[in-house]
Amino acid sequence: MTAQRLVVIGGDAAGMSAASRARRLRKPGELEITAFERGRYSSYSACGIPYWAGGEVDGPGALIARTPEEHRERGIDLRTRTEVTELDVDGGRVLARDLETGTERWHGYDHLVIATGARPVRPSLPGIDARGVHGVQTLDDGQALIDGLERAPGRRAVIVGAGYIGVEMAEALVRRGYAVTVVERAAQPMSTLDPDMGALVRDAMCGMGIEVVTGAAVIEVRTGAGGEVTAVVTDAAEYPADVVVLGLGVRPETALARAAGLPVGESGGLLTDLAMRVRGHGNIWAGGDCVEVLDLVSGRTRHIALGTHANKHGQVIGSNVGGGYATFPGVVGTAVSKVCDLEIGRTGLLEEQATAAGLRFVSATTESTSRAGYYPGARPMTVKMLAERRTGRLLGVQIVGGEGAAKRVDVAAVALTARMTVEQLTALDLGYAPPFSPVWDPVLMAARRAAAAVAADAGG
Repeated sequence: MTAQRLVVIGGDAAGMSAASRARRLRKPGELEITAFERGRYSSYSACGIPYWAGGEVDGPGALIARTPEEHRERGIDLRTRTEVTELDVDGGRVLARDLETGTERWHGYDHLVIATGARPVRPSLPGIDARGVHGVQTLDDGQALIDGLERAPGRRAVIVGAGYIGVEMAEALVRRGYAVTVVERAAQPMSTLDPDMGALVRDAMCGMGIEVVTGAAVIEVRTGAGGEVTAVVTDAAEYPADVVVLGLGVRPETALARAAGLPVGESGGLLTDLAMRVRGHGNIWAGGDCVEVLDLVSGRTRHIALGTHANKHGQVIGSNVGGGYATFPGVVGTAVSKVCDLEIGRTGLLEEQATAAGLRFVSATTESTSRAGYYPGARPMTVKMLAERRTGRLLGVQIVGGEGAAKRVDVAAVALTARMTVEQLTALDLGYAPPFSPVWDPVLMAARRAAAAVAADAGG
């Protein structure tokens, strides 16, 4: 029997999870696996780069789950520094270019996995490619940033963008002794939160000595005589900088797939079915940061770049390619982060997202503490909850507070997945002891207030 050929484009979470799962299910004589990765590393945690930069963890080795050599030992022909430049869907082949030698070669496939990830947003601005301006998407980016920090002539850093990467990098550079300015176009940092919750993050960051500039659009990165960065210029002011870090988010890396005519959604991510098969193509699969996924709350597809999803996508794809059956039902949009001592969690929809989905809702916000108020170490915590009008179905939760705040959002993520109402949420039998929570957990307190808002709205 001739072995089938599996080709994987992308050597990180989704791609190598798919290859590894398929390898476990199918013997080498049944399935030949070739994977292409344009970088030098495989199966690594990009989420750990800010903590590497801040000196909390070692890198890059500590961030690598499995090296290219380890994948090869397990029967996967992983070729690093090799970029796929063209897909021939009708011919069932890909054109791969060796970035070291420049040689190109076509490779045929019976199954194709597209796991090309996402690319950082890098606006076309004067000076944006200057020495000292860094993105933080890959381990190579992380190493370049750390090398740049060691060479920087001073200790002034400007972070452009105040999303997850922006606030995490702000913390990392504060830890390194830098004077940090964060510049954000929106009215508040963390656009993954509603503005009123983002304002809490801003207040906390300012209290940590971070200068937070909002409502400001960057128009130029100013450079010195040697081409090195010297300042970031907005439409209102100029901020001196020895180092600039871009934290403007990412977009799906789907140029290759789009050129081959594969379907993409509104945000540019590949569209798949529940088995992670590209729609309309029985032998092409896609997963990770290059796809859009179903939002179980709104019923729409969204692009959410998270390693948790990518690994699950890979497991699903590998199971299906390997002869089994698995599906990825969707997400509720759960994410956590922190900046210094402040923890941030969210799941479900923001007010703007709920409105865009045509949902009518009420909201409730409560202030509580992470432990019983009399117990040492109790930290303040704010919880905001959205519920659908009339039905009371939970739509979203945001939490900002001290230690113990962020992971409380997991309770809400389960409730969203189960399509629970806020009234049902109030009755959950959560664990209690003074070192862990007040008698009424902050999430349950918010649910009680949201349930009261639903009832009042119905009565009105």
